[in-house]
Amino acid sequence: MSLRFGYGTNGFANHALDDALAVLADLGYTGVALTLDHAHLDPYAPGLFHRTAAVATALGRHGLGVVVETGARYLLDPRRKHAPTLLDDDRDRRVDFLRRAVDIGADLGAEAVSFWAGIRPPHLTPAAARDRLVAGCAEVVAHAAADMVLGFEPEPGMLVETLDQWEALRADLGAPDAFGLTLDIGHCRCVEPEPVPDCVRRAGPYLVNVQIDDMRRGTHEHLEFGTGEIDFPPVLAALADTGYRGLVAVELPRHSHAAPDTAARSLAFLRAAEGVLV
Repeated sequence: MSLRFGYGTNGFANHALDDALAVLADLGYTGVALTLDHAHLDPYAPGLFHRTAAVATALGRHGLGVVVETGARYLLDPRRKHAPTLLDDDRDRRVDFLRRAVDIGADLGAEAVSFWAGIRPPHLTPAAARDRLVAGCAEVVAHAAADMVLGFEPEPGMLVETLDQWEALRADLGAPDAFGLTLDIGHCRCVEPEPVPDCVRRAGPYLVNVQIDDMRRGTHEHLEFGTGEIDFPPVLAALADTGYRGLVAVELPRHSHAAPDTAARSLAFLRAAEGVLV
């Protein structure tokens, strides 16, 4: 089974979205992980319905699948990176954003909407932070209902950073069908004690979205393939073995300065690594 490789638009921050989609389709990608941001389908700018329809048309024209990502750094607050999160005092703004992302995802025909917990504010106890996270996730799950699948991403340094913690959060929510898992392959190497292929197999039943990048143990830095510590053929084999059919999107948010070349190298690497399995 061939995996469906995509690329994150947060790695094309210096491109107009239409241009980024055209470049990625021309390179041979089959999908995109679309980060809602100022220049890429801003959910707060005027004319959202018509702009979303135009993006849906462009995706269809290029034959690209899509997942919606919500990790824009300064979309909600120009002074605080990734703020507010579901853990902050002004967390209602994050909930509103995630609701908008769900609506946009539904209009785009997205395969999933991905989000994460956030870093615990220093004034908040772990128990209080947990309560806020569960409550916020429950609101988003209720809004998504039957219209959209959610992929919650364990993120190094955040309140939920491991698969164990994701499983506990899912249990606290009552294990709703709409609450799936976004797995970043690099994060597995960074924080999980198990080998990366074992993490993939463990995550398999819940996967709705996969991000892929290289990384080193203990360092949360998204690296180009071949510059970190991950052996990718066994990882791709594990993904194939799970029967996962969603996008496997390259996640290199700090490589926009050389986006087309980086995207071309990334796809060539992944195809070569997949070819080892044949």
